[in-house]
Amino acid sequence: MRKLFVNPVVALPFAFFALFAFSGAAHAQVDDKSDPQALIRTATQQVLDEVRTRKIEPDDMTRILDIVNRDILPYIDFQRTTRLSMGRYWRTATPAQRQQVEEQFRLLLIHLYSGALAQLKPDQKIQYPPMRIAPTDTDVVVRTIAETNERPLEIDYRLYRSPQGWRVYDLNVLGAWLVQTYRQQFSDKITESGVDGLIAFLRQRNEQLAAGRAQQSQ
Repeated sequence: MRKLFVNPVVALPFAFFALFAFSGAAHAQVDDKSDPQALIRTATQQVLDEVRTRKIEPDDMTRILDIVNRDILPYIDFQRTTRLSMGRYWRTATPAQRQQVEEQFRLLLIHLYSGALAQLKPDQKIQYPPMRIAPTDTDVVVRTIAETNERPLEIDYRLYRSPQGWRVYDLNVLGAWLVQTYRQQFSDKITESGVDGLIAFLRQRNEQLAAGRAQQSQ
């Protein structure tokens, strides 16, 4: 049986930064209504500026969670990400189950990718290929290219136009879309032990990751 919930881009810790590259975005007065590329560009630059001034340790989960809850979530529709990842099982899950899956899934991704924040270089460069957005577009992909020591890393953000503005809900790194990766893994676990089994597994995995991080910090 396929091993569940492995890092879909295990060699690319930069992906955490890519998905959650909105640290401090609220302070940058991001225009999230008219231009999705401008949203990504401004928010990404803000996190790079923070890296230059304040080093982020990968084991400082208190600070990372504070950043996510305060400045990141307003620009990410994580419920949409979770709903798409659960597929048809979202419709049959209870409201309480949906909330628990969303909370545990978000925490899992934070654990898996938190080290990337500490690995960002102060001189990290991001390129933004030209793109055209029609006034009628409601779902777009913003492409970026991050310079790395080995070779350029292509990262695509998928956003949709919500009543509140553009919101990120999926991420593609080297052809691996996050939603697609976890949809199969979620389906396998739910088929095996139901939605409650998925919740229990996510919670157990998060507890293991938290315990391992605590041991590393000692």
